[in-house]
Amino acid sequence: MKRNAKIVLYWLAVVVLGVVASAQTPATKRVVVRAGHLLDVKSGKMLADQAIVIEGDKIVSVVAASDVKAGSDTTTVDLSQATVLPGLIDAHTHLTFDVDSVGYSGLGISAPREALIGARNARITLLAGFTTVRNVGARGYSDIALRDAINAGDVPGPRIVASGPALGITGGHCDNNLLPFEFHSSGEGVADGISAVQHKVREVIKYGADVIKICATGGVMSKGDDPNASQFTLEEMKAIVAEAHRLGRKVAAHAHGAEGVRWASEAGVDSIEHGHLMDDAAVATLKKNNTYLVPTLYLMDWHKENAAKGGVPEYSRRKMQMVSEVGQRNVQKAMKAGVRIGMGTDAAVYPHGLNAHELGVYVRLGLTPQQAIQTATVNDADLLGWSDKVGSLEAGKWADVIAVDGDPLKDVTTLEHVKFVMKGGEVVKNEYAK
Repeated sequence: MKRNAKIVLYWLAVVVLGVVASAQTPATKRVVVRAGHLLDVKSGKMLADQAIVIEGDKIVSVVAASDVKAGSDTTTVDLSQATVLPGLIDAHTHLTFDVDSVGYSGLGISAPREALIGARNARITLLAGFTTVRNVGARGYSDIALRDAINAGDVPGPRIVASGPALGITGGHCDNNLLPFEFHSSGEGVADGISAVQHKVREVIKYGADVIKICATGGVMSKGDDPNASQFTLEEMKAIVAEAHRLGRKVAAHAHGAEGVRWASEAGVDSIEHGHLMDDAAVATLKKNNTYLVPTLYLMDWHKENAAKGGVPEYSRRKMQMVSEVGQRNVQKAMKAGVRIGMGTDAAVYPHGLNAHELGVYVRLGLTPQQAIQTATVNDADLLGWSDKVGSLEAGKWADVIAVDGDPLKDVTTLEHVKFVMKGGEVVKNEYAK
């Protein structure tokens, strides 16, 4: 009898503890977003009177609004007068940098200060409708700190795929070339030779890199190098890609010049960033290898319109003019050839928050509005390896939702004026609220 009594008491305790635990566990938040129009970014179909059912931070279903009955435990978000899309993605940002930190002025900014600058720019970017970004290049792992702070809920911002310091050669675009010899200054990602680049890939991954950024050619905003000139050798880039892919990281290659674009693509990088000085052979190589091109084109328009404002060093100004003369035309060739395009902006080379202006350039060069929107949704999701998480409004994906007035399939510039932003089921901006 005593033994039976103990068994009964044991199971009674289990039940009581279960009830207490259940009472202390908050119920999963349920939200229904009612959309007057919803864009299926995969098919290009505009669906009327839809409802996005969200539990926690994930989408449960997307159905006709008439099929959903809101219960007492449901919060309803009324976007019946708006057009709803998935949160946008920018595959090439520099959140921890600003336009006024280019050149020598940047030498006075510490890595902790850059992380705080990044917190401000992350909020601006999120409110512009970009719920996911890939940050390709930051000093002192400040983008890693920013990513972790956002994930912890300390500061608002988009989801970040972060690279940490970009890898480059001694004296190259990703080195620090602003100080004379006696300072012995070198960029954190500098490595020369096969074994050194393998070590550097392992090092940046050790300190938190989600993606590897490399500099395959010279750049525009750097001193003393030529955007046309290749930097890492083909063998070095092959070693970087092999090491990164083996360790589960993708590789983004800054490359302007034709040879650097070809070599980086042949080495197996996942994306070419910029590609402004490509030739026909480089375009054909990207197409053959199915390499993404992230063009970053609006920056040319912005700098042309704001040249009189100053702030950009003369050496950068000259190189910006050089790439601007041919860059958009060369990218247009790649678009017409069927090269896969991912949307990226290089935000920081111009002010953050203007990211969606990039899409208007793509349409001007020949993409349809739907194709342009796909670059910043399904294409970028694929490039990041996050197609199961972001890029479309589907069950099982994060509840990252934006809304605009009008029809972006008719005028893609409507995405420059996002009026509603939800990230992970939490509303962070709502100009439709009464």
